[in-house]
Amino acid sequence: MPTYDFICNDCNQRFDVFLTFAEYGKKPVHCAHCNSKNVRRRMTKVRIAKSDDTRMESMADDFSGFEGLEDDPKAMGHMMRKMGKEMGEDLPPEFDEVVDRLEKGQSPEDIEKAIPDLGNDVGDE
Repeated sequence: MPTYDFICNDCNQRFDVFLTFAEYGKKPVHCAHCNSKNVRRRMTKVRIAKSDDTRMESMADDFSGFEGLEDDPKAMGHMMRKMGKEMGEDLPPEFDEVVDRLEKGQSPEDIEKAIPDLGNDVGDE
């Protein structure tokens, strides 16, 4: 039986409901916490598992022309964001900050000057 995620509009609690496909949309759903009928379906993300080889092939296809990126911060930022998403891993907040700056056209050298501690803790765990 599929599990459906819901949020209660009254108590703001999340809860799961097990319904058959035939029951979905026909059987009334009540909050598991306060029994309210004022609930809405919570849409969850769908993840597609890819092998490392498939991810690398996809990135190679997307970024076959790396030449010239050092002169185009916006393109470099776009490439880095796409690579980060393709890897499917949680990246540190600094990654997003650097990519945001690149996409705004800031040069890697200027970013390095603005964030001098960037990367200093690598391997210090």
